[in-house]
Amino acid sequence: MRDGLAVRITSEPLSPDDALSLVADPAAGATCVFVGTVRDRSPAGEVTGLTYEAWEGLALARLEEIGGEMLERWPARKVALLHRTGALAIGEASVVVACSAPHRADAFEACRHGIERLKQDVPIWKKEALVSGEAHWVMGS
Repeated sequence: MRDGLAVRITSEPLSPDDALSLVADPAAGATCVFVGTVRDRSPAGEVTGLTYEAWEGLALARLEEIGGEMLERWPARKVALLHRTGALAIGEASVVVACSAPHRADAFEACRHGIERLKQDVPIWKKEALVSGEAHWVMGS
């Protein structure tokens, strides 16, 4: 793993505070943190929870690629890309993307790039459990 980059896939709860400490840097004047949480509804209906599964080896490699892009395309100081697996309840954090940079515009842009690419290219899938008792896999959301 390269300097200034932290990637993690874990069944343990995610903490925005952990991400903040991973990207803390004295040369950074801005830190942007995106936290994705489990919501209680989707286009399919009312949701009771989610289960995430990952192709861990490939997912970690893709997270490292995305983090590398963030560090190369913007003057980012440090980047953290963290994703949860397993069963999650409504309101729990499923993903945290954090980036520190000298200025806010770069931190915002890099962070946005990170979450958009993660959702697009990292082999992590979620299964929605619905109030109706049905459950289905959702890709790329």
